[in-house]
Amino acid sequence: MTRMQASGPERKTVQGKPAQTKGIVLGLRLHWRKVALMSLVILVISIWMLNSNSAQDNAVVLGTGANNTTSSPAKNLSDLSVSAPVISKEQQRLALTQQLVLVDDTLCNYRNATKYPNTSRPISEHPDQVYPNRPVEEQHAMRKEGGGTDPAVQIQTTQSRVFMVAGETVLFTIKALNKEGNVLPMYVNRTVASGITFQGSRQTPQLAVSISDEGRNGDVLAGDGVFSGVLAPAQSGFASFAGTIRTELKYTVDGRAGVVLFDVIYSPETPATWTGAIRETTENGSLNFYLKTNVHTPGRYVVSGRVDDAKGKPVALVSFNDMVAQGNGEIRLTVVGKLLRDQAVVFPLSLRDVDAYLLKENTDPDRALMPRLEGVAHVTKNYPLKNFSDAEWQSEERSRYLTEYSKDVDLAKAALVALDPEQARMPFPQSECSKEKTH
Repeated sequence: MTRMQASGPERKTVQGKPAQTKGIVLGLRLHWRKVALMSLVILVISIWMLNSNSAQDNAVVLGTGANNTTSSPAKNLSDLSVSAPVISKEQQRLALTQQLVLVDDTLCNYRNATKYPNTSRPISEHPDQVYPNRPVEEQHAMRKEGGGTDPAVQIQTTQSRVFMVAGETVLFTIKALNKEGNVLPMYVNRTVASGITFQGSRQTPQLAVSISDEGRNGDVLAGDGVFSGVLAPAQSGFASFAGTIRTELKYTVDGRAGVVLFDVIYSPETPATWTGAIRETTENGSLNFYLKTNVHTPGRYVVSGRVDDAKGKPVALVSFNDMVAQGNGEIRLTVVGKLLRDQAVVFPLSLRDVDAYLLKENTDPDRALMPRLEGVAHVTKNYPLKNFSDAEWQSEERSRYLTEYSKDVDLAKAALVALDPEQARMPFPQSECSKEKTH
């Protein structure tokens, strides 16, 4: 198994609308449920109408039988036994109420999912994006070299990063534990890094990686059972290799052979750099960060940053996904005012852990990384929250969806009123989503 993780700019968003798409997908999924229930309602009403017509027809048949001595009353009564079952008014009300609650839930959830733009989202929606530069840590049962696992031996591994820009290194560690958590003696047999390409489309290098428990080569403490090693692509045959580098480590614990894989994505080219200057502005009720860049290769750039408040609370994931021209310019990251107010943030805010890449479509690899801005990159001034807008984000697409979903709610309410005119003078049933919003 590989150790690939999507974090920060690692998530491809070619069209740049992940959060909005999430809301739309949610809405469309609920819309199909709504269509199914609407079909059920139509079926119920159709059966009720059929039952009413059948009752009238039966009355005519019985009337004819009473006045026509040649008719067969027994046959007419037999026909009555196969008429449609009676659908009560309460059953109709229940079906229409369920329909109203469903379409109201669709409208409410879509509105909630799209009240912020896709470029400015609560970071709680992306827990894997909060701290993208922390080491990747895993623990799993020993994976035997010939296949299968051995749960009696637990393997703990770490790697300092997954995505690497030119000149960066990655640190790997591994240790073996028994079920009680005690360190087991381990022997590293062989560690080799190899380039991986799509369907073996190009030649790739191989490199032996030194991993030991001798207090060197990245190892913190000699003899503690933790084996460590550093992969430095720029100082090896991988200096010009772009793509996935897989490091295969084979080891032995208690005479049993195991294997573990470490994957990284290496980008030797630097499509653009940060100049270090960041400025902030308040515009249209939102807070903007402008990051100055020097772009060597024009194209579509995907940028992600994290925003914390003065108490250290992660607040927002801000992003940029657009075409960028060659030369000096600025990338804008925006925190919309409503998000700041809904989160009740405490100023000043900190912009941190900014990562970016040039998207390269229809090629392997599909990106060229910019150097990351690790840690706090900018701290804002103090602002009163009232300076920021509490208005929901608007777009043509969002307005169109809200209009259509609102029509569905109005139709469902009208159907209830048609069944029972007294409903017009009473509160209409609501979904749990709408109830939460009113409290």
